[in-house]
Amino acid sequence: MSTTIDAPRPALTMLSEDEGMFRDAVRDFAEAEITPRIADMDAAQQMDSGLIDELFGMGLMGIEIPDEFGGAGLDFFTSVLVVEELSRVDPSVAVLVDVQNTLVINAIKRWGTEEQQERYFPRLASDTVGAYALSEAGAGSDAFALACRATQDGDDWVIEGQKLWITNAGQADLFIVFATVDASAGYRGITAFLVEGDAPGFSVGKKEDKLGIRASSTCEIVLDDVRVGPEAVLGEVGVGYKVAIETLNEGRIGIGAQMVGLAQGALDHTIGYVKEREQFGRAIGSFQGVQFQLAEMATEIEAARLLVYNAARLKDAGQDFLMAAAQAKLYSSEVAQRVSSVCIDLYGGYGFTREYPIEKYYRDAKIGTIYEGTSNMQKQTIAKMLLK
Repeated sequence: MSTTIDAPRPALTMLSEDEGMFRDAVRDFAEAEITPRIADMDAAQQMDSGLIDELFGMGLMGIEIPDEFGGAGLDFFTSVLVVEELSRVDPSVAVLVDVQNTLVINAIKRWGTEEQQERYFPRLASDTVGAYALSEAGAGSDAFALACRATQDGDDWVIEGQKLWITNAGQADLFIVFATVDASAGYRGITAFLVEGDAPGFSVGKKEDKLGIRASSTCEIVLDDVRVGPEAVLGEVGVGYKVAIETLNEGRIGIGAQMVGLAQGALDHTIGYVKEREQFGRAIGSFQGVQFQLAEMATEIEAARLLVYNAARLKDAGQDFLMAAAQAKLYSSEVAQRVSSVCIDLYGGYGFTREYPIEKYYRDAKIGTIYEGTSNMQKQTIAKMLLK
């Protein structure tokens, strides 16, 4: 499989000098360490464990964890940059890092007690993968139609139920599990719990055989009378819906970054290809029709990047970013699908084979309009904000 990326790097859009240097360091790491593993990981549907160790070693699994806990002590925008750059090479690796930082760590940073942060942050920064367990068979877009139940037994809670489509489940040792403690209270009866993977009664079930991001584990988890103490409650009892909503709003920016990076990676490969591929005695990149397609794709990617960066900057500034996050995810996921599709067209028959990397970008792009809120849900959020 060809993995040559022969294209100019995009401008340092809205980046400081330090941010640009950090981005380039992550890019160099991704091209050197991830690229040689992509095909094998995709075929095996398995993340390379050595690569995960390297991600921890680079500090990419604890970007916003304060340095006193062993983290990088950086901001949310930096997490977005990391996800974008990893996605240029392999979106499967990027989503592992994305869930760790924008969902798990952000939730504990926002809602965790001092004791919870002291217990889990050093682990999440050094060797522990986290997962975010909200979705169920009957709770997808209707995220709070949870069948998973938590019943109080003395001071403890006993959790019973199943979760589906849990990213990172195959590697995770810490799970944020959402369960209903009071069905009569509706969404106000939902509570978030920190559950460790070795808890009695906890198990990882079926691993999904997916179209794309195949190296990323997506599994069922089963909770069979899993007992946790009161210290496992993340936030407060009954405010799990707030934990979920606020965390997912941030996570959508991360998915936007994943889709921007994916689209950029596909375009980079394609630019290199059209400069070398000859038909009718000349490089196909010299034809105006091809040049126009490249120009359109580059412009759409940059527009998506600006939406993602804007949402991340708003989040870091403590300003309202709900609509910006929804717009970023909606547009970037659509751009990723369009760009990866056109790139296959420009590769011609070669693009339809696994000899070249472009077909993987196309497969990986589809999930962008589905997870962490479908495109229809993003449109609903945007419309509500407009009409508010």
